Amino acid sequence: MIELIFVIVVIGILSAVAVPKLAATRDDAEITRARVTVAALRSAIATERQKNILRGVFTDINGSTALGLLEYGITSDWSQSGDSFVFTGPNDETCSFKVENNRFFAENNCSMVGMSDFRQ
Repeated sequence: MIELIFVIVVIGILSAVAVPKLAATRDDAEITRARVTVAALRSAIATERQKNILRGVFTDINGSTALGLLEYGITSDWSQSGDSFVFTGPNDETCSFKVENNRFFAENNCSMVGMSDFRQ
């Protein structure tokens, strides 16, 4: 009986250490997924712009075109309003991005951990 209690205590201590680490890992995964989406949007906009130039079309790419480029890539963490995209990350922190002059860039200095290096 004492051994069983000892095993339960050890499992409790291990789980108390492991659970916070797993929560942080989930937040990091969400941030990484957002960074991948930003990179994919930037790449898609550049590719679409190059295709348009080859076709002789010189109009700027806007938010609706950018959303169409990644119709299936935008997850529920992202919302779109006009030419602006907003990522809502862990702890309900947000970062907003804008499509302008064929570029996808951060509208403000995002203070979200892991996303703060996106600049205008």
